[in-house]
Amino acid sequence: MDADAFPDAIRDAKATELDRLGSQQALVALTDADLDAERVLRAAARSERAARETFAAWAESAETDGEGDAADAFAALADEERDHYDRVAAELDAEFDPADETDPMHDYLRGLDTTVERAAGLVGRSLASDRTQLQVVNFFVNEADERRADLFRDLRSDTQAGVSTGTDLLAAHCDGDEWERARETAERTVQIAYDEYAETLQGMGLDPKPIC
Repeated sequence: MDADAFPDAIRDAKATELDRLGSQQALVALTDADLDAERVLRAAARSERAARETFAAWAESAETDGEGDAADAFAALADEERDHYDRVAAELDAEFDPADETDPMHDYLRGLDTTVERAAGLVGRSLASDRTQLQVVNFFVNEADERRADLFRDLRSDTQAGVSTGTDLLAAHCDGDEWERARETAERTVQIAYDEYAETLQGMGLDPKPIC
């Protein structure tokens, strides 16, 4: 295993979960089946805010540990997610404060305490979130709202770039047996995102298995 092969290895191992996270049911799960623009935007804002807090905490921890490259990378991600949140929140009709809201995936990510684990978690998070953001783009395309579709295309492009950021950090910090730990962390991140999706749909009486 090396950094170049790492993302494809995770994609292959979690192909089913990633395909289902990219199905049309993703927004059903995120909005509790209330598919209007405001609910979709709120779900997106919660996601961006949670990511900002995760990456900011990682940056502070890496700085304390003297890992300057990781601290800089995570701080840049936190700034990017702050911009994402601000851009999405600006689209909302009403005031919105998701300050205390998180999700199981980010709870897991915040518990990671080494640069190798965090870089791997970043790859997993980026792969999972990319699929969901595609459905947000599609939602606004179907709503004939190209301006908002373009907004989420921009956000999705940044999310996809997180895969490269994560693999660059792995290339600098990961060797030997650590690759197995990195693989397990990235796969676990995707699995947690999928499990929340599946459990939410099952709670609505829906089957998460069909891929739309």
